[in-house]
Amino acid sequence: MRLDKWLWCARFFKTRRLASDAVDGGKVKVGGIAVKPAKALKVGDLLHIRLEESAIEVVVAGFNEQRRPASEARLLYAETPESARRRAEAAALRALDPQPLAEAKGRPTKRDRRQLSRFREG
Repeated sequence: MRLDKWLWCARFFKTRRLASDAVDGGKVKVGGIAVKPAKALKVGDLLHIRLEESAIEVVVAGFNEQRRPASEARLLYAETPESARRRAEAAALRALDPQPLAEAKGRPTKRDRRQLSRFREG
């Protein structure tokens, strides 16, 4: 099965086009080597996938010709223990130090504006 199609079926990317662009951009490597989207995968291949803010290492465990629900897509790969540990540590660090504007949604309310003006004034 093609690498870009497998990434789409395993639900790492929403579309095959996004998967193909990620492979072309060097964000997906097979066995540590940058490859093309048409690379044929086989069971046991080690993939390094860089997503927005995390890197995942998975071993190909199976194939599916169609995109199936997430519960079935998880059966197509096995994440390496080291990768799972790194992702858990990164999530814990993000929970301890949230981004300052993570809670901001839309325009500030009247109460928020008053608090901002008090803060700015002194």
